[in-house]
Amino acid sequence: MTRFLTLFAAVTLMTQLCVAEVTTSPIFGDSMVVQRDMPVHVWGWTKPNIDVHVEMAGHEADTKSDKAGRFDVKLDPLPAGGPHELVIRADETKTFKDVLVGEVWICSGQSNMAFPVGNANDPDLETMTANYPNIRLISVPQVGVQEPQNSFDGKWEACTPTTVRNFSAVGYFFGRQLHQTLNVPIGLIDNAWGGSAAEAWVNRKELEKAGKYDELIEKWDTMANSYDHKAAMETYRKRVSNWEKTKEGNRPRPPRNQLTGNHRPSNIYNGVLYPTIGYTIRGAIWYQGESNAGRAYQYRDLFPLMIDNWRKEWGQGDFPFYWVQLADFQGEVDTPSDSPWAELREAQTMTMSKLPNTGEAVIIELGEASDIHPRNKQDVAKRLARWALAKDYGYDIPFRSPTYQSMTIDGSKANLKFDHAGGRLDTFDVREPIGFAIAGEDKTFVNANAKITGKDTVEVWSDAVKNPVAVRYAWATNPVCNMQSSEGLQMTPFRTDDWPGVTVNAVK
Repeated sequence: MTRFLTLFAAVTLMTQLCVAEVTTSPIFGDSMVVQRDMPVHVWGWTKPNIDVHVEMAGHEADTKSDKAGRFDVKLDPLPAGGPHELVIRADETKTFKDVLVGEVWICSGQSNMAFPVGNANDPDLETMTANYPNIRLISVPQVGVQEPQNSFDGKWEACTPTTVRNFSAVGYFFGRQLHQTLNVPIGLIDNAWGGSAAEAWVNRKELEKAGKYDELIEKWDTMANSYDHKAAMETYRKRVSNWEKTKEGNRPRPPRNQLTGNHRPSNIYNGVLYPTIGYTIRGAIWYQGESNAGRAYQYRDLFPLMIDNWRKEWGQGDFPFYWVQLADFQGEVDTPSDSPWAELREAQTMTMSKLPNTGEAVIIELGEASDIHPRNKQDVAKRLARWALAKDYGYDIPFRSPTYQSMTIDGSKANLKFDHAGGRLDTFDVREPIGFAIAGEDKTFVNANAKITGKDTVEVWSDAVKNPVAVRYAWATNPVCNMQSSEGLQMTPFRTDDWPGVTVNAVK
């Protein structure tokens, strides 16, 4: 008994010493950028119920840790500049050096956001010129779990030809445009995970409360209750052992544990997003949707739910959230047809009318038919940057693509009116408008003729449809289309009908 008590006391003391050390999420670190002109949220852990003092650039804040040892403070807003030191004093003192104050953005989504500078167009030119000491980068590793994590393996680094090579290309080019325009430090947080599904980025409690994702959650819960990864690995090892004796066929592949992957609801929220939630930011850019295209109708609610979940938990109100609409992909088709990707683009566009302070970069002409990862990430980033520069930084520049507003029928012709036409509607590549389809009551679409009739109007018709009731534009996975504003922003794909699509009943 005495030996047990001594061991218990030693373990308790060791635990107390560990807790006494001031710790923070790695989102705080040397060379970080904190958000200018907004209260700077600082949090961490130390001993329970002790005084904590935080200071930076002459601004101070005091608090007391709670019974679990967590502390939260907010420093008064700071102007752009630096470098400074951020100092946290509790039982011990923790100091972060070379801290800049500027603009902080999260760069999130799936593989097209994760796609690195080193694989984008002109990687040699882009990397050799990436000497921006006031652009700071941090990446969050891919960890998929069901329990919220407070930490991750990552650190802030200044942008150099070496550090930028494996960083998000869209994120870097976006941040570089802001830096060159605003002339302030830029902090970029890359947490993208290739192939990820939107539901993996949402708090499970929010998914359950919404009541629309029960079948999706049940599918994964059933898998969690039935799948034994240890047993699967043991079977794999036996197969490898047998293969090594015979060398017949291909070497067996190890089993993939989908329960720790990027599709299970809340996995990425817990393992990747959670340890950064609350770090003061200006906003987020997002490039994702390919993995949800087969459930595009569901995405109409799921995507806004995800954005709303992030905003609520960040506690910064409706911070800016801008995304990239899916690019063109796969082979072009000659005749109009249904398309999950077209329906996903529609769901993305709908989100702008559901949530404030959101925006969509249309890149319907920047894709590559044979590659789901287009290399031209520079133009993608510029279209995102236009939204931020116009909406958040007050620059008077074009930023929004033409969008469908209304339709009237005049005999055999449909007259369409558009919002956000810029100087006027225009075409590229060839003079005549391309990409429209028209249908009558039979709901059969045919390719249509079109003519620009005014600054923001288009006339659409086909001799094959005498009494039109619906028009679609760029409604395909890889549409042939050429409408834009005179400023070169592509027209947003749309349809005037609400007829059920091919993904209307897909839920899991």
